[in-house]
Amino acid sequence: MAVTDEAILKIKDMLLGGELRPGDRLPPEKELSERLGLSRNSLREAVKALELIRVLDVRRGDGTFVTSLEPRLLLEAMSFVVDLHEDHTILDLFEVRRILEPSAAVMATARATASDLARLTDMLDEVGPETSVEDLVAHDITFHGFISELSGNAYLSTLLESLSGRTLRARIWRGLTEEHSVERTLAEHRAIVDAMALGNTDLVRSWVTVHISGVESWLRRAGQTTEGWQDPVPAS
Repeated sequence: MAVTDEAILKIKDMLLGGELRPGDRLPPEKELSERLGLSRNSLREAVKALELIRVLDVRRGDGTFVTSLEPRLLLEAMSFVVDLHEDHTILDLFEVRRILEPSAAVMATARATASDLARLTDMLDEVGPETSVEDLVAHDITFHGFISELSGNAYLSTLLESLSGRTLRARIWRGLTEEHSVERTLAEHRAIVDAMALGNTDLVRSWVTVHISGVESWLRRAGQTTEGWQDPVPAS
């Protein structure tokens, strides 16, 4: 296990043990590194990883604090960062989605009735910029699942449903960490439905590809960032 991952897991243990709670300030860097048996460099990298996904809030000149996220979300976030370090197969899953989903959407466009398009539009009207990230991801799963069903190919639909479920956590944390991701997701969904209503299969394919690629690109950037941090974080 990478030393950064080890540091993240030790901070996670402090949360599980009740030593740290949402809103708490972390001990000074020197004290915390000695307590955890880690080098200060490893601790700094872990802090940066946890700051990226909003588990920690680094306030220049004031210290480092645990954010106000629910304990369950805090722990899931830290597990996600470790997974990102150790297992890049999630990128393979997004690549498969990017290959298959545009084709499924093209097939769906040929089969979609006016009632089907109205249902997709209703889905869009049920969410907005104020929608929580978790509710948005639930909408995202339903939206993509219905389009896959409209493809008329049960094997393809089942495969895409499986892929969608296995990328759930990455989509949630993209929503929490990337600015304007909610608005962007909803705009792309509407563009997909508009293209389907026009019967423009080339446009449908393009929009679905852009939509899937957005999360994939974010994940690649996040992975590169967590592997390549060098700048030190000021001591708490």
